Amino acid sequence: MRLLRTLRLAVCALVLGPWGLVLLHAAHFDLSTATIADINAAFDAGALTSEKLVSLYLARIAAYDQQGPSLNTIITLNAKALETARALDAERKAKGPRSPLHGIPILPKDVYDTFDMPTSGGFKLMATSQPTRDSFVIARLRAAGAIILGKLNQSDWYGVGKSGGGTLKGRVLSPYNPQKSVGGSSSGTGAAMAAWFATVGLGSDTEGSIVVPNTLNNLVGFSTTHGLVSRTGMMWSSPAQESGGPMGRSLHDCAAVLSVIAGYDAADLPTQDSVGKIPDRPYTAFIAKDGLRGARIGVLREMFHSGPLHAEGLALMEKALADMKQAGAVLVDPALTGLDFFKLLPDADTADYERATAIDHYLAGLPADAPIRSVDEMIAKGGDLVKSDIIATAKLRGTLDRNPGLASVYKTEALMRDALRAVMDKYQLDVLVLPYRTALPDDISAPRPGNWKNFEVRNHVASSTGFPTMIVPGGFFPSDGMPFGVQFLGRPFTEPAMIKIASGYEAVTRHRQPAPLTPPLPGETFDY
Repeated sequence: MRLLRTLRLAVCALVLGPWGLVLLHAAHFDLSTATIADINAAFDAGALTSEKLVSLYLARIAAYDQQGPSLNTIITLNAKALETARALDAERKAKGPRSPLHGIPILPKDVYDTFDMPTSGGFKLMATSQPTRDSFVIARLRAAGAIILGKLNQSDWYGVGKSGGGTLKGRVLSPYNPQKSVGGSSSGTGAAMAAWFATVGLGSDTEGSIVVPNTLNNLVGFSTTHGLVSRTGMMWSSPAQESGGPMGRSLHDCAAVLSVIAGYDAADLPTQDSVGKIPDRPYTAFIAKDGLRGARIGVLREMFHSGPLHAEGLALMEKALADMKQAGAVLVDPALTGLDFFKLLPDADTADYERATAIDHYLAGLPADAPIRSVDEMIAKGGDLVKSDIIATAKLRGTLDRNPGLASVYKTEALMRDALRAVMDKYQLDVLVLPYRTALPDDISAPRPGNWKNFEVRNHVASSTGFPTMIVPGGFFPSDGMPFGVQFLGRPFTEPAMIKIASGYEAVTRHRQPAPLTPPLPGETFDY
């Protein structure tokens, strides 16, 4: 297939002119692999418009979301997406683009407030909850010229929907294997990006909710430094742990979105820590094909599982480490902190205490006619639909300022942060590396374990520390063909260095493969 494409391009590049053969510069566009840079190149050449791009994505959604494999990723589509695209095309022609995101369709998880579409969090009782304004992140994206194409399904934010789905729309399915878990809670973002329903997506993370679906959907994704991206106008469960970030099919696209959404927000005080720590250049400037050369990478062996359950994943991780070394990285292996993270992580979850208080804060900011405006009202109206952990944390409200359990969680998180910083300083490391999971992805028919937060497949140390993490495709499990992800973990606000290293790994391995259940449609590839 690649040879045929090369030959076709060669033929397109040669024409017979009056002086013999003349070489023309031909470009090939493929929607499944096109980055934001590729799309802008096609825009600039007049070979593509935003209206056409939106139409291509809408065709894919029509073919594969409720038909075909019925991935069930979409909760709401923006009825004015094509109208907005036409207006942005006219603006580009008259004034030029606002930013690299001008005319680029983006799909956010349905926890981000949008003034023109409901924000439900996947919860049936919130189906008609209509915010009056955009979240901080959505407002920044629209100002940059991005098109919010719709809102995505997810693991239910408030209700007892099945893993990977909600009480409003049901379960999201994997475009790699519908019998396998698609991950949560940003499940819709993961499946939609893998099926290329938009150029890039947005997820949110409390306990691994960006890194899980990125891993299981062969994607790139950023769970950013706590305080780099505002949470204003976003459903959350833990002010201490919540973060938002981009999810997509390339480092370039995630970096391009981060350049727009990162920054200070007076309504979200942790973002004051980002002042002076955001680079003057866009984050895309740090992408480097040779980004692994000379990089000092510590192998966090304390977060490698062992045993037959993990054999295939461990072999994939060893191959990833060998690829890094061959590309010029300096591996410090092992880089040990002296901590037993697997014992500490279950006791480092602030959401167990903060959840109801955080939800009350979000709901109180909704309009007076919102269907639910407090946790007490949610419990009264929702009954058995409401998550048990929300009911449990509702009883803790008003006691958090003197709660010894929460104080202990904060101490545990601080202990892990200090240990990670110390080992990176000791060995002068640029990043740490670890797998997110080495066990095979779960079957959706398998019951969710009662102790799932302590289950022996989760490596969500980034969520509990607020450190930035990036997932990059790392291959596929041989026995079931499902994706495997490599996780880079860095110091706070070191996203530029992490992008350089992660893009270097992406460039030398190229493990990203289109999902088999959502093949290309007519019109998605063309030469110009």
